[in-house]
Amino acid sequence: MPIETTYTSARANLAALCDSVASTREAVIIRRRGAEPVALVAAEELNSLMETAHLFRSPKNAERLLRALVRARKQALRPRSVANLRRELGLDKKSRTASS
Repeated sequence: MPIETTYTSARANLAALCDSVASTREAVIIRRRGAEPVALVAAEELNSLMETAHLFRSPKNAERLLRALVRARKQALRPRSVANLRRELGLDKKSRTASS
């Protein structure tokens, strides 16, 4: 749940609010008298939200991502190390040396 504050309080405590948002990744809703509230959000969080929205914009891509999430949550995929993936894909040093 985001923190809420008034514009006056936010202005008086802007540095502390920015530090809090940056360290906790929690948004701060700033209420303004006679105007729509705004949110103070860490830039990385905003970028992440925008990227997620972009990825889910396409219904086909959203469906594919959600199916992958369901599979991952069911643990239908076994975890693999990078070394094992390289071997499986023929990208390890031994495979490259043998094919040269």
